[in-house]
Amino acid sequence: MYGAVIHGAGDVRFEERPDPVVVEPTDAVVRTVAACVCGSDLWRYRGIAPVPKPTPIGHEYVGVVESVGREVTSVRPGQFVVGGFRTSDNTCELCRAGFQANCLHGTGYEGCQAEYIRVPNADGTLVATPDVPDADRVPDLLALSDVMATGWHAAVSAGVTPGCTAVVVGDGAVGLSGVLAAAQLGAERVIAMSRHADRQGLARRFGATDVVAERGTDGADHVKELTDGLGAHAVLECVGTQDSVDQAFACARAGGTVGWVGVPHAGTLPLEDMFWRNVGLRGGLAPVRAYLDDLLERVWSGAICPGLVFDLTLPLSEVGEGYAAMDERRAIKTLLQP
Repeated sequence: MYGAVIHGAGDVRFEERPDPVVVEPTDAVVRTVAACVCGSDLWRYRGIAPVPKPTPIGHEYVGVVESVGREVTSVRPGQFVVGGFRTSDNTCELCRAGFQANCLHGTGYEGCQAEYIRVPNADGTLVATPDVPDADRVPDLLALSDVMATGWHAAVSAGVTPGCTAVVVGDGAVGLSGVLAAAQLGAERVIAMSRHADRQGLARRFGATDVVAERGTDGADHVKELTDGLGAHAVLECVGTQDSVDQAFACARAGGTVGWVGVPHAGTLPLEDMFWRNVGLRGGLAPVRAYLDDLLERVWSGAICPGLVFDLTLPLSEVGEGYAAMDERRAIKTLLQP
């Protein structure tokens, strides 16, 4: 088979790789229908995270089950499935508590930007759709494997509740998904922080009531103007840089909570300010499996269409261009078709 391999900064290649096979009795092999490039993949592409050797890359996918190990009972060959960006058995103590991303037996993948994928912990990771979806629904399902679930985790971690005001810091695919999540969870006011017209438009389609284009102190001041000088009850941090983290805390009202899901590249937290203003912090690696059943139902019913974050579709063989387009902000998120 063929798949994406990252060799170093700015160097993702479409190369021949070994065909995946069932290794453990709990494995499944999935034929990829769609995969995509994640914003977190760009840290290696940009040279911010090291690439010590050529490495298969990618962790988001939907596809059709090709084969399963003898202990797999929840899915069968021929079913269309979606799985989270980390595997989980969904039975250990941490999984039962809703932290499947930290499963005691969880693993990553050997690169999901590929024609076929080996999925460990298939029973606890894969969820089958009610039927084989139409092609136009595939992007919505693909978004559930990471960005929609991560945006949802940001909203849940920030404590979004009906009637509250939420601010979303970040207008990438995760941030836009966070806007959709906050609206779905009942926030009365959803303020999207974005200075790009196309992303502002999608944020409004997803339920943003206001858009703030300024950043830093000016952005936080604008948020306070919109909230009677108080700031937001819930702030979704969806970037992970020092600037975005500082902005998130500056937008929170006293007693508010920041839900942080941006991969951390920040050095410090405003601990003294957090203490004196009673501002809380929750978040982390999204437990996709905890949200997958609910989100799948919302997609299948047509209640949400998170696949709108994909604004560039390419054949998997052009994966290098998919990375470049996202790196240069010519695309919000790239969908790859084998």
